[in-house]
Amino acid sequence: MAMKIGRRFQGKVAIVTASTQGIGLAIAERLGLEGASIVISSRKQKNVDEAVEKLKNKGIRVLGVVCHVSNPQQRKHLIQKTVEEYGKIDVFVSNAAVNPTVDPVLQTQESILDKLWEINVKATVLLLQEAAPHLQKGSSVVLISSIAGFNPQGAMAMYGVTKTALLGLTKALAAEMAPDTRVNCVAPGFVPTHFAEYITKDEAVRKIAEEKTLLQRLGTPEDMAAASAFLASDDACYITGETLVVAGGMPSRL
Repeated sequence: MAMKIGRRFQGKVAIVTASTQGIGLAIAERLGLEGASIVISSRKQKNVDEAVEKLKNKGIRVLGVVCHVSNPQQRKHLIQKTVEEYGKIDVFVSNAAVNPTVDPVLQTQESILDKLWEINVKATVLLLQEAAPHLQKGSSVVLISSIAGFNPQGAMAMYGVTKTALLGLTKALAAEMAPDTRVNCVAPGFVPTHFAEYITKDEAVRKIAEEKTLLQRLGTPEDMAAASAFLASDDACYITGETLVVAGGMPSRL
């Protein structure tokens, strides 16, 4: 059955970070297909150019900007280029994340700890400091956390802890940015993207992950995009400070 796409973001401007592949690209595409003018970004010009071409071929109005979210100048440039091109920001989706280690928490090097916090948590705050003056009344912020944020463990423990921090950050920002801007969070389950390849490329591990879901399948980038678009849209206009778990029924919370 073909999916019906509405036009909930007609006339809106949306920034999605880390959006040239995987979940980020799917979110950008979904918002764009629903009428938004999109700003995508990632660290490499080649990736930005390729993603811009893909989205333009689908009739989406898109601007691509190189932005490593840990770089102050590039963060500022991302927001400046958006405002120069479109004049405002209506939706901001913070998707950038890293997981550079599979070490236990107590064996994780300080430099790796710094990188995890800098990219997964701190950069979101700093980007929103730049973006906040340009967010419109009725705007929406969506943070991308993880199912691992509810139960950090194993090879993803420290990564999970940073994603737990985003659950708290969602609450804090929702209070601070109300009533003009809503802030919500999506916590994806296992999605077989390049980012999660070290988990999902092993067939046995993938099978275990599938069996942990009630729906007996892994998620797709499009699943995460649909949830993000809902939270960013006026359909969720009375929802703020919440985290939507999109994990096929994997255990998360009561």
